[in-house]
Amino acid sequence: MKTCINRLLLAAALAGGAAQAFAAGVDYRIDPEHTEVVVTWSHLGFSTPSAHAGGIQGVVRYDAANLSASSVKLDVPLTNFTSHIPKLDEMLRGPEFFEAGKYPAIGFKSTSVEDKGNGLLLIHGKLRIKDREKPVVLEARQNKAGVHPRAQRPAIGFDASMVVKRSDFGVDAYAPGVSDDVALRITVEALADAAR
Repeated sequence: MKTCINRLLLAAALAGGAAQAFAAGVDYRIDPEHTEVVVTWSHLGFSTPSAHAGGIQGVVRYDAANLSASSVKLDVPLTNFTSHIPKLDEMLRGPEFFEAGKYPAIGFKSTSVEDKGNGLLLIHGKLRIKDREKPVVLEARQNKAGVHPRAQRPAIGFDASMVVKRSDFGVDAYAPGVSDDVALRITVEALADAAR
């Protein structure tokens, strides 16, 4: 009985801590093992291939009481960018596309966040690919906010998407046969610091 009471008290304390965390601006570190970017394009109109990027680093600042005070910053390392086709991966990392040796990561940093209601956010920011930085807008939806059952600390998750014109960033090889517009889907899971 005492053990059950202690567990209930611990759960209540964690829930209270989580509620406090979500009520004010809190930094959540992106979990690279559960965060991914998927890029999709048209190949000559016949197929819609995709490539995936993992190992993503960054921070989500989330303020439930004032969503406009929220922000996100992330870096996508190109070493982990793969189409699962070795020859294509070599091309994508090479001089025709991302020049990964010179520009090892793609970056995104938000400039403002709009609350559109029903969990939908418009995240305005700057996308950096190679030596070019352009304004973009991510459509994001919160998946969940709560105590992570394994990490036992506050966590938050989002899905987001946008369409990018790759020629804006000097990555326009083989366009328009290989579509200039590419769709990005991002899923993010992030954890508050253990000390919180």
